[in-house]
Amino acid sequence: MQNQETTSFPEWVVPMAATLTQERFTGPEWIFERKLDGIRMLAFKNGTDVKLYSRNRLLQHYPAVAEAIAGLPVRDVIFDGEAAWDSASRIAYHIFDILWLEGRSVMPLPFDERRALLKHFRLRAPLAHVPEITDNKPWERACSEGWEGVIAKLRTSPYEHRRSPHWLKMKCEATQELVVGGFTDPQGSRVGLGALLVGYFDQDDFVFAGKVGTGFDTKLLLDLRARLDKLEIPKAPFTKAKGLPRIRAHWVLPEIVVQVAFIEWTVHGKLRHPRLLGIRHDKSPREVVRETW
Repeated sequence: MQNQETTSFPEWVVPMAATLTQERFTGPEWIFERKLDGIRMLAFKNGTDVKLYSRNRLLQHYPAVAEAIAGLPVRDVIFDGEAAWDSASRIAYHIFDILWLEGRSVMPLPFDERRALLKHFRLRAPLAHVPEITDNKPWERACSEGWEGVIAKLRTSPYEHRRSPHWLKMKCEATQELVVGGFTDPQGSRVGLGALLVGYFDQDDFVFAGKVGTGFDTKLLLDLRARLDKLEIPKAPFTKAKGLPRIRAHWVLPEIVVQVAFIEWTVHGKLRHPRLLGIRHDKSPREVVRETW
């Protein structure tokens, strides 16, 4: 449904998707919710008819959820949420948004107004509200409690049929010390360097782990470039290195240790969504190995 003015009950709505971010922030303009690890599901109730769809518009069969939605005291409604197993045998539908209510689209309303409408529903199992997280650092709570992450939602945002910057997902991260073996040139308005080329030691091999291009401020970019220029060498120091950049790359002696946060290791042994946390001055480069969790 792309036309927000339509008054007939829609057969389908393209779900709003969150954009992954490496930034960590809070603020009164944002609402934080737990990122659930389940099946994204839209629930359509039109009179006595209830249909449950995945994000790809595949019909889902959860009789207990459909029965609970059918029993809600409303003529027609569309919910957005996540179906997750609360136990080995019990499914729960965690509802975090409302898109349609009693003959009209509420998608143009700001998210906090839609959330207020949703709170009027007294949901009982297997239906549940998704509570707001009010911790000062919600992503730290998420990681400490074993969640997948958190979603930051802009209070003023309408419901958009796209991957939106107004919903941001912060996934829990691993951290790892790594050694700088090179860097790329900056491009555009960037100064100092583009990305660090980092790796770890596996016995006598220096293994390339990927590029780290976020987490810098201007001062750090310039300071690092000055330090790295003094360590420059003509050839790459990596002895195991698939995917090294072929242009605009500089190689350095592996002497600088950095701390990096990332989501996971890829199947190809590279860092997924890495960001720089800082420089380590307390660790010898030869001590840096790939950590396991």
